[in-house]
Amino acid sequence: MTLDSKIPSGPLSGKWDSYRFDMKLINPSNKRKYHVLVVGTGLAGASAAASLAELGYGVDAFFYQDSARRAHSIAAQGGINAAKNYPNDGDSIYRLFYDTIKGGDFRSREANVYRLAQVSNNIIDQCVAQGVPFAREYGGYLDNRSFGGAQVSRTFYARGQTGQQLLLGAYSALMRQAGQGTVTLHPRTEMLDIVMIDGHARGIVTRDLVTGKIQSWAGDAVVLATGGYTNVFFLSTNAIACNVTASYRAYKRGAAFANPCYTQIHPTCIPVSGDHQSKLTLMSESLRNDGRIWVPKNKGETRPPNQIPEEDRDYYLERKYPSFGNLTPRDISSRNAKMVCDEGRGVGASGYGVNLDFRDSIKRLGKHVIQERYGNLFEMYERITDENPYEVPMRIYPAAHYAMGGLWVDYNLMSTIPGLHILGEANFSDHGANRLGASALMQGLADGYFIIPYTIGNYFATAKQPKITTDHPEFRKVEAEVGERTKKLLGLNGKRTVASIHRELGNILWEGCGMARNAAGLKKALERIPGLREEFWQNAIVTGEGEGLNIALERAGRVGDFLEFAELLCYDALERNESCGGHFREEYQTPEGEAKRDDENYAHVSAWEYTGVGNTPILHKEPLVFENVKLQTRSYK
Repeated sequence: MTLDSKIPSGPLSGKWDSYRFDMKLINPSNKRKYHVLVVGTGLAGASAAASLAELGYGVDAFFYQDSARRAHSIAAQGGINAAKNYPNDGDSIYRLFYDTIKGGDFRSREANVYRLAQVSNNIIDQCVAQGVPFAREYGGYLDNRSFGGAQVSRTFYARGQTGQQLLLGAYSALMRQAGQGTVTLHPRTEMLDIVMIDGHARGIVTRDLVTGKIQSWAGDAVVLATGGYTNVFFLSTNAIACNVTASYRAYKRGAAFANPCYTQIHPTCIPVSGDHQSKLTLMSESLRNDGRIWVPKNKGETRPPNQIPEEDRDYYLERKYPSFGNLTPRDISSRNAKMVCDEGRGVGASGYGVNLDFRDSIKRLGKHVIQERYGNLFEMYERITDENPYEVPMRIYPAAHYAMGGLWVDYNLMSTIPGLHILGEANFSDHGANRLGASALMQGLADGYFIIPYTIGNYFATAKQPKITTDHPEFRKVEAEVGERTKKLLGLNGKRTVASIHRELGNILWEGCGMARNAAGLKKALERIPGLREEFWQNAIVTGEGEGLNIALERAGRVGDFLEFAELLCYDALERNESCGGHFREEYQTPEGEAKRDDENYAHVSAWEYTGVGNTPILHKEPLVFENVKLQTRSYK
């Protein structure tokens, strides 16, 4: 396996422009001769499908929801970054680039991140033109707020539902193309494998989740925009259906998987309340603009929070990181919350929670201002906890949230499989070891609206692959493999539910490869996962039949992939003997408890090659070259 990043030469600021000029083009009248299969219709997938169809390509879009509007991008709350510098507070494309590189703890490509910062401004213009109702100031100008890891206000937002509004904009563009017949939508359809012909991705095999029909689809290229894999932890902020299946099947077909151990633990989530939960609820990072995070100074504090005087409160982020305060990056905020709770100063019945207090902001700005900014988030919190956050502090604690790791891609967003392009959270390209808040929406729309429409045309013009149909024998072969696996899952008739096995897997990973990791814990996890996988195949129960709707079968297939992928995640975490961003190895930390990188040995992308279930994967390394940013210890103090 060869890792060719295809990063263009020349000055950083001109790489993308010169690269676009050097790309081979497809004549407008010839574009309709090419067909693209887009899997996933969140922000990255919907924007890509709409943009490619607008250019003239034929597009089939596949998604397992009943409507593209239900993609998990809808759950993003706080905002989307762009370097518009509307507040005139010193922002620029270069500052957004630098903040993102630094926020990722210097573990991402300079060229990819700079391109992301470049196109960020185009995204805002595009979304405003679509009618996305961004918040505005009194005079009508678009408003901005701050997010973690930045000292400027660059985050555009629509109250606490930015992801929903952006998705509706992309959805409207997608449905316009569907109405014109250039996009064919396939709802309630799950991709279960990729079809390779002569080394190129030329199709997919899907299962209709309503009828159970297994079917093949042929195309000239495949685009995966299927999101992240943090549901491997069982409890996460992701929707229950979010999974690793599409990415993992691509990995098994030869696509390298990059940095799987880079998982983000979000610091602002409603704490776990019991074993009855199947997911956790995100409280937007934007709340940290006006909320102050604190815990009691003393262990065993029993007074209600409003009765604890100021002198008995520890605003630990403000104390330790005065330059950024409550808006430190997510990995730092999460680790510090864990630290004070481990000291016995956590709040709530479990002791695993910290206070997010709006008392001072309400006093300074008025309740009506806080309500305008975060009203839907406050309402959601009260519905879940039966506590009024206008009157008492919110209780929050870190939870698994986002995957910085993903399938390896080059500068064209193409994987190590020619013709297989990976967009959004499903790829690894932009966020390094820690994603800054409000950058996920930026990346998804950048990939879909402004990058893949250029790079996929270059692939078509240079690959010159022959036309194929689903009559090709490779489609029949992969269909048979999918059918055999489905039959095997339906044959499981043991005594344990798939959910119980998934929960156990999540516990193993949270303990061994969660917010803090060490070699002993990772080795223990690697010893336990194969046994649990065997338990799944020997003692799980999957009810129902293959024909027709079968939620149990859907979940079993996804958990089966998680049980294999979990090993890859732990192998990567064990091999990376350093701490960086969301990957915090307890053996590698400073005396102050901060992450300690090893740039001499680990300034690279770890790209893993599949070698079979239960076998140790092969590690390939892509060196990270820093020509414009000086490698230094990340500090937010």
